[in-house]
Amino acid sequence: MSSSTVAVIGAGPAGLMAAEELSRAGIHVAVYDAMPSVGRKFLLAGRGGLNLTHNEPPAAFRSRFGDRAAQVSPWLDQLDATALRQWALDLGVETFVGSSGRVFPREMKAAPLLRAWLRRLRAGGVEFRTRHVWRGWSDDGALQFDTPQAAVNVRPHAVVLALGGASWPRLGSDGAWQSVLEARGVTVAPLRPANCGFLAGWSSYFSERFAGQPLKAIAMAPEGGFDMRRGECMVTADGLEGGLIYAWSSVLRNTLLSDGVAKLYIDLLPDRDPAQVLAEAARPRGARSWSSHLSGRLGLRGVKTALLHECLPKTAFNDAQALAAGIKRLPISLVGLRPLAEAISTAGGVRFEELDQNLMLRTLPGVFCAGEMLDWEAPTGGYLLTASFASGRVAGRGVLSWLTG
Repeated sequence: MSSSTVAVIGAGPAGLMAAEELSRAGIHVAVYDAMPSVGRKFLLAGRGGLNLTHNEPPAAFRSRFGDRAAQVSPWLDQLDATALRQWALDLGVETFVGSSGRVFPREMKAAPLLRAWLRRLRAGGVEFRTRHVWRGWSDDGALQFDTPQAAVNVRPHAVVLALGGASWPRLGSDGAWQSVLEARGVTVAPLRPANCGFLAGWSSYFSERFAGQPLKAIAMAPEGGFDMRRGECMVTADGLEGGLIYAWSSVLRNTLLSDGVAKLYIDLLPDRDPAQVLAEAARPRGARSWSSHLSGRLGLRGVKTALLHECLPKTAFNDAQALAAGIKRLPISLVGLRPLAEAISTAGGVRFEELDQNLMLRTLPGVFCAGEMLDWEAPTGGYLLTASFASGRVAGRGVLSWLTG
């Protein structure tokens, strides 16, 4: 097996983790990437503070993968949040748990971790071949790459595809692999935005004055009996984006795609009891404006007050009960999604039915898939990144099993 060679196509977390597993076993690994340097999306994701994983109880952590929890859980058996923190520590990168339970490197950035990881991979014999755009297979089974110099054919003993989804295509994940695999009979679920912004059709007044304003200390839930989640998000010129709405993105997206509109409810004062809000809203305001009254009595001001005026009928401001109900459960109609290219991540991809337990394609023996190109999704908060790393480990170990079997 030591004479075997493996091609890993895609130099993000999943691909690099697969390469690490293989190189540790003495396999010669070449990592190919279309970009001039590796890990570009990983680096950008860590620009504001790399959220590596989440310090959440295992059952709760695994529930974040929704209807793909059963498929993702075996990955986490091989690399969970605790193991990922230890992996980072072995690279010399200490981590800490933030107040929200999110786990970050002490330096907060992705670059030091990636540099240390690449040093270790190169020391283990991993080769990196950048500016290699994968085009599929030749008629005789060779991998085909376009490079700035010429087309290149490669014949490894096995292949790991870790090509990402289709978000942030300028960083290399453009989803072009879909047609290549479909031509080989592999079923791919359509790629859709995940952890994405939504369109709300604001009035020009609201959009011009409040775009870019954060909605802090709120709670939110889609229509359908879901429990409110606390957090914050951002008003954009045409809708909402940010962590809290990303947490609900799969529900909202699926409703939008099926019904054409998705209803969202926001609690503008989650720390206030409904009865208290009603009592304060019902107090006589005299000559004061509603903005002044709500600011003085409830601390409601700025973009939150403007959002009330944007989303409630004028008659609600003459009815204390309707106004209080709006403050605690403000209805917002979402009418569209921001483009896939702007999304943080992607839903859809290679269907799990196409894969065995080692993430090898059933119809293409020796070809393994990992990372975001598979048909799963997760909210931000470290879940997406942890599972991407873990899938790379599964694929790498799967290659080892296949080469020896």
